[in-house]
Amino acid sequence: MSTKKVELMAPMKNLQSLHAVLKYADAVYFGVESLNMRMFSDNFKLEDLPEIVKLCHENNVKAYLTTNVVIYENEFELLAKALNRAKESNIDAVIVHDIGAISLAKEKGLAFHISTQANISNSRSARFYEDLGAERVILARELSLEQIKKIKSKLTKAKVETFVHGAQCTSISGRCYFSAELCGSQEYSANRGRCVQPCRRRWRVFDDQNNELLYDGVFFINTKDLCMIEHVPQLIEAHIDAFKIEGRMRDPIYIEETAACYREAIDAYYDNSFTPEKAQVWLNRLKKVYNRGFSTGFYFGMPTGREIERFKDGNISEYRKKEIGKVLSYFPKRKAAKILLTKGKLKLNDEIIFIGAHTSTYLRQNITSIQIKRKKNLSETPTVSQGNPIAVGILVDRPVKKNDRVFRLIKKK
Repeated sequence: MSTKKVELMAPMKNLQSLHAVLKYADAVYFGVESLNMRMFSDNFKLEDLPEIVKLCHENNVKAYLTTNVVIYENEFELLAKALNRAKESNIDAVIVHDIGAISLAKEKGLAFHISTQANISNSRSARFYEDLGAERVILARELSLEQIKKIKSKLTKAKVETFVHGAQCTSISGRCYFSAELCGSQEYSANRGRCVQPCRRRWRVFDDQNNELLYDGVFFINTKDLCMIEHVPQLIEAHIDAFKIEGRMRDPIYIEETAACYREAIDAYYDNSFTPEKAQVWLNRLKKVYNRGFSTGFYFGMPTGREIERFKDGNISEYRKKEIGKVLSYFPKRKAAKILLTKGKLKLNDEIIFIGAHTSTYLRQNITSIQIKRKKNLSETPTVSQGNPIAVGILVDRPVKKNDRVFRLIKKK
């Protein structure tokens, strides 16, 4: 058994996401402004950095800043500004792959991790970055577990990080130009964080004589998501130092559930309670949040056609997030909230989710009390129809704010 505990890294889209994973993740990673690979995400502003890092460190969570796009000459002033702010904020490391960005990070005395965009696929490449001073290398996603083990065995200082869950690019790490070519502009390049994901779209294929290729399905290159929850022990025993969850474009519910499942799986390995039965429970929970179907990627061999979701577009989860109301007020002394229930009904033990409309609120909990007007200790509310909302009082685990939105995860019909 490996004794040094693997680090669990969770993505962070916004402060709601951070609040969702603080009790599960050992580290979070996030982007600022125009310097990272998720330009369509809700990236933070530079002025947010001190608050983010402070909140992370107060909860014993490390904070990693992603600055892993291709950097052009006119962007070094912004990059320098971002790295200066990161250093002032006591960031734990920056994630980079551009050699110029590496040079600047070293110049400023920042710890740096080499992004998967660098496509590190062999031990010589890994040692090259180790010699440059990299604290960690994030290996290319296209490696088998055996290849990862060999690379890890050749390193003396740098740690190894790999992805364990989330979306997979159809192309090779850091080498995709499909989006840029299709849009006719490098500004829509995957290597600039602006991929329009043409691989997820429906395609028809014709030859030069206008004969259409017959294909069982409509999505040719729509890869399923990576999911290694059932194989956590094998990854830990390969001495991988950090597990990375992909998903900075996902909502806090996805980020929380994936982080929670992998936290439980990792802890179960170290206390000798990991079983296939538990892994199946975690897998079923992961299927409730956003997913395109699951595969093990390249870990156990080259992917085949089974790793392509050919028929369904986007999220194939059987559950969806349904908005049922909003917060009217919060009562701190009673730790209670009054919510306006606008549709459906609530029962004791129902799971509800509070997400701030314009705040950092994120709270997921079960209902333990229901009050309507002066009627306390109710077991359920009446069913509310559209246009006839009712005010409902419930106890809440943490403070919420007026106008925070209220959701439930419900099974699709």
